Amino acid sequence: MGKAFKLATFNCNSVRSRMHIIGPWLSRHRPDALCLQETKAKTEDFPELLFSELGYNVACCGLSGHAGVAIVSPHKIGKVSFGLVSEPHDEDRLVEAVVEGVTIVNTYVPQGREVEDEWFAYKLEWFKRLGRHFDEKYTPRKRLAWVGDFNVAPEQRDVYAPEKLLDHVDFHPEARAALGRLRNWGFVDVFRVHNDEAGQYSYYDYRAKDPIGKGTGWRVDHIYATKSLANKSTAAYIDLEPRRAEKPSDHTFVIAEFEL
Repeated sequence: MGKAFKLATFNCNSVRSRMHIIGPWLSRHRPDALCLQETKAKTEDFPELLFSELGYNVACCGLSGHAGVAIVSPHKIGKVSFGLVSEPHDEDRLVEAVVEGVTIVNTYVPQGREVEDEWFAYKLEWFKRLGRHFDEKYTPRKRLAWVGDFNVAPEQRDVYAPEKLLDHVDFHPEARAALGRLRNWGFVDVFRVHNDEAGQYSYYDYRAKDPIGKGTGWRVDHIYATKSLANKSTAAYIDLEPRRAEKPSDHTFVIAEFEL
């Protein structure tokens, strides 16, 4: 019998504004590692004490009030580093560490704004640079998890209106192709190992009326793993309850369980 390992990811859209959700969720689910994106907190302003009181260690980086990433764990967080290997490093968009023998790369991929915007070109280039980052630091044979808000819905079943949204920066063919090339580096979409159905989403726009009830969502938050790790997965799911809470993030938690 192996050792159970629970890994979760959550774009919290401001960690300080979402502690009323994160704290009880951690106490209830007790993941071995929770990866946060869009913390919107400078490193020195991250509420590390609140996590410590819950029994969690923190590795985080925030350079301003708009991005920010963190890994929190009740275990030792080892070999922590921030940012891509190439310039600009974007330290507040990538944190990697080792938890219980699993290497975790947590990313907040640039959203891209509009297809004609320079930020969309930056997003596509960011994926290429992340590929070079994996080439330089890792091998597909390694027990490696890549998680976070990828800002891409990979397939038609991952978005509520694929034909209507084809030109959206998070569903554009170029963005999906960029993610596909990285997946082909050696990753498995762990959620899809355990779930075939369409209509399972991790993001629901604030501006939509009753988005969960109407199913107007996107699956842009992901847990990918190299085959050696993915083969040990026992479950993967999206927890919608936090999205229904008072003052929620527009994203919710995605969880994968493994027997290591």
